[in-house]
Parts: sequence; structure tokens; C-alpha cells
Amino acid sequence: MNDAVIVDAVRTPIGKGKPGGALSGMHPVDLHAHAIRSLLERTGIDPAAVDDVISGAVGQIGEQSGNTARWAALAAGLPESVPAVTVDRQCGSSQQAIHFAAQGVISGAYDVVIASGVESMSRVPIGSQTAGRDFLGAGVAERYAGGLVPQGVSAELITQRWNLSRERLDAFAAESHHRAARAWDEGRFAGEVSPVKAPAADGTLVPVTHDESVRPGTTPQILAGLRPAFRAGIWQERFPAIDWRVTAGNSSPVNDGAAAVLITSSETARRLGLRPRARLHSFAVVGDDPLLMLTGVIPATRKVLDRAGLSLAEIDAFEVNEAFTSVVLAWLAETGTDPAKVNVNGGATALGHPLGASGARLMTTLLSVLEQRGGRYGLQTMCEAGGLANATVVERL
Repeated sequence: MNDAVIVDAVRTPIGKGKPGGALSGMHPVDLHAHAIRSLLERTGIDPAAVDDVISGAVGQIGEQSGNTARWAALAAGLPESVPAVTVDRQCGSSQQAIHFAAQGVISGAYDVVIASGVESMSRVPIGSQTAGRDFLGAGVAERYAGGLVPQGVSAELITQRWNLSRERLDAFAAESHHRAARAWDEGRFAGEVSPVKAPAADGTLVPVTHDESVRPGTTPQILAGLRPAFRAGIWQERFPAIDWRVTAGNSSPVNDGAAAVLITSSETARRLGLRPRARLHSFAVVGDDPLLMLTGVIPATRKVLDRAGLSLAEIDAFEVNEAFTSVVLAWLAETGTDPAKVNVNGGATALGHPLGASGARLMTTLLSVLEQRGGRYGLQTMCEAGGLANATVVERL
């Protein structure tokens, strides 16, 4: 049976996902195409050798609609004969794209695949794909009679269940910014980021080289001054025990970004003269309580370790998406993992969370961390709307 290996991975810098953000003047297709083009240039692979492009995007409306992966592949210069497909597993969309690509290679359906993702939250605001409509339907409403809640309220429920103080949430967020700032200062992102020339308001092209949301001067004391972001009368009445600790400062921001990963088999890599960086070892996806929504990372971690035949102690680096700091702190409480191994170069609280791109971004960073620290195994997991989570184990080669 084939294996699946990652030849290379690259990401764009991450911009603030609002008008005036560093990447807000760039069409999401062009932003996505930049990541794919950079991947092709770095690997030197013949674009015609790519069997498929599988890409994640969450806001599949407007400029990210119409199977946006196809247009990004064409904009990147891939031949018209190379197909492409866009998938949606919410925040884990491009991690799922990596899984689909690897599974296709392992099965023999593909030789070479690009797994990628994009999100331009400045141009396609979060939630705009629902157009204010009920996307759940009567059956879900009947099954969850109390009604489901926004992710921010789920983050508050997690904070309450695991008794996570505001001080812990803010301290974790500040540390994420400090780790990201140190990583940039020490050049640890240089090998994974492909700078972008993005249009400014006057039409001139401006180089974007760094992640825009990182705030090196952030402290827990500064974050303590922020107001709760999700407190509202309707939720206070329904959940009177919540004391509202989740803020914009201990949550991920909204962002623009893209990332791409080249996946093949060891045999194909040898034939094409490519040197793989890591083997895609094991995969898992789980469903969990859609009210808590964001806790799936806990069973997903257990499931992927069981499939891999590995223990937590054997994992050298973890990337756990910081959609909210409460999610990672609850995961740490349940797994007992050493925090020094988790999000070593900072997480989404600081770097940003461009939804459909985040899975491929985390994988790009995880490979860098393993190489920088000389680790063998890495584990990536991320929570996803609807009570879902993906988990992936990779082995550095």
C-alpha cells in the first residue's frame, strides 16, 4: 500500500480581516493562487503532474464562491487539465483537504495532490454565507430544543465547565503573542512564509512580509481591560451561571490568508526527484456535542493517537488551533500535555485564524517546529463549528 508524504508546505503572511488590513485589497482567488504558485516554485514540480487541487474555504459566497479552488488553480498557472474542488468542514476545511489528499494518494487514486485553503474575511465576512437565513432546519431545532448557540457562547460554556479563570485565559493569550513575536524575531517563520505584494487603497502594490495581528507588547494586564465579547441578555438569561470571561483579546481575530501543501507518495517523490519533509502518519475526524461545539479536539486527539499507536509522550510538537484560548486550556486539562510543546511559535490568538486556510497553515507551522526542534512526531488538531474536529499525526523524515 502507498504511503502519503508532504514534500513542502507554504503559507502567506496573515493579514487583519477587515477593510484596510494588509491583504484586504487582494481578491481571495489571487491570494490563494499566490500560495499555490509559491508551492510549485519551491518544489519545482511540473504543474501538469498535479492530479487534483483540494482546497478549504468556509465563506463560500461572493468572491469565494463557484468552487473557488478551481479559479485559484487556474490563476496560479496550473494547466486547465488539472481539476480542483472546494471542501467545507468549517475551520478545519484545509486540514480535511490534507486528509482527503493523503487518503487519495494512499488509495492509489492520486500520485500528486495540492491541499490548500483560503479565507479573506475582510472581503467575505464571517457568517455571510448564511445570508441571515436559518441553516439548521426543523429537524435540528427539534433535536436541540433549547437551541444551539454562537461559538463565543460555546467558548464561555467551556470556560465554565473547566473553571478557567479570566486571568488564565488572558495569560495564555499574551503568551501566544510573545511566542509569535519571538519566532518572527528569531527567523523561525522565514522558511514557511511567502511574502505577498498586495494592492493598497491607491492601487500601488505593497509588500506584506509579516503576520499583521501579532502584538509583541500585549500583556495580561492590558488584556484584562477588555470587555466580554459575547455577553448579551438572551444568553445571560439562558445561562445564568456564566460570568463572561471570553473577550476579543483571548479569542482569535478575523483574518485573511492562504496556505498550500504538496502531497504525494514516497515512491512518486523518488521518481520525481523530490525530497519529502514528513510522512502523514494517521488521521481522525470526530463529531462531538454541538452545543459545546469546540471540545471535539479532545476525543479527536485520543482517536488519532489510538490509530497511530502512539502515546502523548511520544509527540514532540502539537498545534492546537487557538480559536479561543479556553479551547486549548480545556484540551490541556484533559490531556495533561506539557504546554511547552503546544503552539511553540504562537497560535491563532496572535498569528490569526483565516478560517479555510488555518488547517494548512497549522500544518505548515508544525513542519517548521519539528525541524527546528529536531522532533519526530507532530500532532495537529482543531475544533470546528457544529461540534466537529480533525486530528493529524505526522512523522518528520
